[in-house]
Amino acid sequence: MSDSILVVNAGSSSIKFKLFRIADRDLTPVLSGGITGIGSTPALKVRDGRGSVLANRRFEAGEVPDASAAQHHLADWLLHHLGDAAIVAVGHRVVHGGPTFTEPVRIDDAVLRTLETFIPLAPLHQLGNLDPIRVLRERRPDLPQVACFDTAFHRGHPELSDRFALPRFLYDEGVRRYGFHGLSYEYVAGRLREIDPDVANGRVVIAHLGSGASLCALADGRSQDTTMSFTALDGLPMGTRSGALDPGAVLHLIEHKGMSPAEVGHMLYFESGLLGLSGISNDVRTLLASDRSEAAMAIDFFCRRVAQATAALAVTLGGLDAFVFTAGIGENAPEIRRRVIAALGLTGLILSNDANGSAVAPLDGPVRIDAPESRAPIWVVPTDEELMIARHTMRLLGRSASGTA
Repeated sequence: MSDSILVVNAGSSSIKFKLFRIADRDLTPVLSGGITGIGSTPALKVRDGRGSVLANRRFEAGEVPDASAAQHHLADWLLHHLGDAAIVAVGHRVVHGGPTFTEPVRIDDAVLRTLETFIPLAPLHQLGNLDPIRVLRERRPDLPQVACFDTAFHRGHPELSDRFALPRFLYDEGVRRYGFHGLSYEYVAGRLREIDPDVANGRVVIAHLGSGASLCALADGRSQDTTMSFTALDGLPMGTRSGALDPGAVLHLIEHKGMSPAEVGHMLYFESGLLGLSGISNDVRTLLASDRSEAAMAIDFFCRRVAQATAALAVTLGGLDAFVFTAGIGENAPEIRRRVIAALGLTGLILSNDANGSAVAPLDGPVRIDAPESRAPIWVVPTDEELMIARHTMRLLGRSASGTA
């Protein structure tokens, strides 16, 4: 196999990877997969570039108790099938770059120590992001590794978008609105420049709707504001995360319900959002298929919050020239798209029912789903965070890449 870049996207319960072959200036995906169910029902699945299954193995829970163990198993599989020479660098999605890192960076001891200090800012993600880095540094200390940050795309915000209404010294210490999903937004913004340059140069709201969900306001392709802030808890309700919440409610849970900070944190991260609202599931597909009133209420709540947040970001931008759906729900759920746009009627956005209904992943590429009478375009743009990470890794290796997918 020719030189390749491995992209690792690790979380608390899964570790995904994609392998890109380098050919001239192009990056072509040749393998993808990962280990899911870490600590519970772990399983390894790998597919080649045509989608054929190359590996499908289940483990005992004790064999893969954490992301570190998962990376060892994944490295063993890759080493057995590819050998040492094929992979020339590894790019990692790292959720939080804090106030320090505003762009991707090559990882060394000092960078790793700094990233560890941001674990309290993203307790659900950061530790899982860093474990595979440590494993690979132990096994292949010569292999260049690059950290690409979900916060970096938003670091050009004006201070007005970064601040909380808290004392200044906290802002100076790093308590500020960072924003997340930046790699997804960066990729989608680049695709918009290719498919609709006039729109890309205007005022756009992108809706990254998945198990984690947020919105981003862009002007001329640059982030101006976003719904997530200090942590990935803020903003929209998500699969199991609460989204925006009166801080007084948190104080109430601690002071009057006797909950510890750890118990409150677990509730906000794992027991809230669509799961908490419905009491049924965190999966939009399950809720849409249910005839229970609690499921309907959870979906209505989610769609209303997306629409409300879009209107707020339109105020930041001074108008709205386009709206874009992306990520798991955004790319796969026509009914959610329909309800969100219906709730945004005051903006003049109007869906084409036919185009919307047929735009379901796997999509060959971006799909425009607005009706002719819509005041502005509505797009569904499949995101590709892994390709974005591979491109950044190539750049830091001193090689340019265009990328194919």
